[in-house]
Amino acid sequence: MIAAAQTLFLERGYAATTMEAISRQSDVPSATVYRLFSSKLGILRAMIAVSVDGTPEAIPLPEQPEARELLKSQDPTEQLAGFAAICRQVNDRTCQLYQVLVSAAASDPAAADLLAELAKQRKAGQDRIARALSRDKSLRPGLRQRDAADIIHALMSPELYRLLVIDRGWKPDKYQSWLAGTLIDQLLSARD
Repeated sequence: MIAAAQTLFLERGYAATTMEAISRQSDVPSATVYRLFSSKLGILRAMIAVSVDGTPEAIPLPEQPEARELLKSQDPTEQLAGFAAICRQVNDRTCQLYQVLVSAAASDPAAADLLAELAKQRKAGQDRIARALSRDKSLRPGLRQRDAADIIHALMSPELYRLLVIDRGWKPDKYQSWLAGTLIDQLLSARD
């Protein structure tokens, strides 16, 4: 069902895809589709959650073992390189669905609310990175934790990923390397 919905959202767009079309495409009765997801937005929400995590369990990113370990790391360079890798992986998986949501948000208030909710969750997770760097006194001199969080939020944004990887044709590896280097250069104290 999820795969059928994703195909239809990408081919037709969110607005033109109906629950009935998803039912037909997935060969699942309409009543079952409605019972499981209640709406197109419910399906899109589930698709994004699974895509962010990369597994059917849809574990929120801050609760994933890799992210928790990186937040505890005493090596800020390793920490930022690790989060750049996670950011790249998440954007690789969610880029197309994120664009579907952005498009849907332009005409559907509930989709706009979901987009705002996801941005808030992303910001909260990225604030944790800035807090960890500040706690460990790894931020470059004069850089406030709040400003570090804003830099992280901007550089790790799905919009910047799309601009560089999709629009400009960067390879995902190049994006990840650039992101890690830029985060390190912008946030960390110079090392001797």
